[in-house]
Amino acid sequence: MLAVVVSRADRASEHIGEQLLALDQWTERTDADRSDAEGGGTYYTTDGIELRTFEELHLHLDDTAAAFSDPDLLFFASRHSGDTGALLTAHATGNFGPAEFGGTDGDLARAAPNALADLLVAFDRHAPDEYGVGMECTHHGPSEVGCPSLFVELGSSDEQWDDSAGAEAVARAVLDVRDAAPDRERQLVGFGGGHYVPRFERVVRETDWAVGHVAADWGLDDMGHPREATETVEQAFEQSAAEVALVDGDHPVLREVVADLGYRVVSETWVRETSAVPLDTVERAEAALCPVDDGLRFGAPAAGHDGEFAVVELPAELTEEATNVDPDAARAAVADRAVAFETVENGTRPRGRAALAAASRDDLVCALADVLREGYDEVTVAEDRVVAREEAFDPAKAKTLGIEEGPAFGKLAAGESVEVRGREIDPERVRTAREVEFPR
Repeated sequence: MLAVVVSRADRASEHIGEQLLALDQWTERTDADRSDAEGGGTYYTTDGIELRTFEELHLHLDDTAAAFSDPDLLFFASRHSGDTGALLTAHATGNFGPAEFGGTDGDLARAAPNALADLLVAFDRHAPDEYGVGMECTHHGPSEVGCPSLFVELGSSDEQWDDSAGAEAVARAVLDVRDAAPDRERQLVGFGGGHYVPRFERVVRETDWAVGHVAADWGLDDMGHPREATETVEQAFEQSAAEVALVDGDHPVLREVVADLGYRVVSETWVRETSAVPLDTVERAEAALCPVDDGLRFGAPAAGHDGEFAVVELPAELTEEATNVDPDAARAAVADRAVAFETVENGTRPRGRAALAAASRDDLVCALADVLREGYDEVTVAEDRVVAREEAFDPAKAKTLGIEEGPAFGKLAAGESVEVRGREIDPERVRTAREVEFPR
């Protein structure tokens, strides 16, 4: 069940609450056991949602989930303040440093990474044209909520706080994600960057990873030396249900502390390349071949693959020549058949070894031979080698016929006849057959 918190101290929150009540069929109920200021008195329920109103500003509402009927997820419907214009935004709650705006120093509430990812999509769907959509770092209380939670915000100034279209967009987004689970299989913690977190938002939007708590650079400064704030660093992982972190910037000591705590710092490349690949397969492939950051890439068979694979050597000369003929086609020949494969040049050129499951090494050889056919007249796959044959323009033969280097060379190479001192030279006379063998 989704709990929605409306604050009477926040008129944007009240407008979002009004729109929620107008957009769905709600049942009005009464809670006589709690005061009206603490979410009691009149409250509302509809399919999958319970909405309660509180007197205080959200930042100062601790253990808010206790007012609701055992929620799985809680949204604080709130205003967003800033110089960012019309904006719909969301973020986790808590403090990496001093609690200047609610909560407790260095304490983080339980984040809801999957719900945040779903909410961004819903914001995109409903935001009026003049509104942007974004994520923020973790930057204020409360630190104790009682269940996974998010701030769901309408911003960024008086004009938007009183804008019924903006409030309706937030309300529709909330209704869309009422059944969202707080977590998904892949979640990470973010460290570094600015208050608005474009790098981490890209991860959410473009991969199947979700992002929990994010400590911006200023939040890390407030947190203090990482070795003196290990409890807060560890909380970031625990309260995000995450095992890995993405760090924007260097932060070498923080990276060491993360490793000492038993977690892993990964690159954005790693996050992108492992999207849709079972993490057990990622771990085994990195152990058997090489790390993603050293060139490991995953092929189409890796999506959902959690079985065994065999490590084979790519046919080095054949792979290199196929890449020279058509780099994209050669990479696709490997990627379409390999669970994982080693590469060079930023993942563009297969080289080294590959992990194969359903496909065989022979399948791979034949696929690479097909790429050679784009650049050779004839390609034959034999038992122990691939033989490529071509006829090509031979400058030496042209010179023996008295043809000087220049435009005539170009025409002959292109298969056109040329006239030299009154004689027509057919291009076939200056061509030589060439055969190249590539070990399998």
